[in-house]
Amino acid sequence: MFDFEIPNYKVLEIDKLVFDYNGTLACDGIPVSGVKEKLDKLAIDFEIYVLTADTFGTVKKELKDVDVEIVIVDKKNGTKFKENFIQDLNKDSVIAVGNGNNDTLMLARASLGILILGLEGAATESLLKSDLIVRNINDVLDILLNPKRLVASLRK
Repeated sequence: MFDFEIPNYKVLEIDKLVFDYNGTLACDGIPVSGVKEKLDKLAIDFEIYVLTADTFGTVKKELKDVDVEIVIVDKKNGTKFKENFIQDLNKDSVIAVGNGNNDTLMLARASLGILILGLEGAATESLLKSDLIVRNINDVLDILLNPKRLVASLRK
């Protein structure tokens, strides 16, 4: 958990991290190098959820040894499913990370929404609803492991 103020922006009291899988943690169903190890480090201090429609059918195999909870989303309305999931977790205690159109409401609803550009790019609508844009997932995970970096980026 971390608890601190970003001057003139907001106070964060975060104990949950929610990630989209494909396009965010993984490319073509395979986790980006370094992701699993960093998720395990973050799991010491946070509850971690991975939300996915599991397009490639690999998430359970690929993350079987990682300390995360995998949640398969409704393939017909993943956008609303993800938003409701954030709301049910207590949105004020959540950082959400994604890149796709179906992440738009999740990023907007979370206390802090982080969009990654990643290997698949990012949906414009999700970009506009996020608080922070980062180049790739490992940069996001490094920021979460060193959260004072959020202060440097987001203070006003």
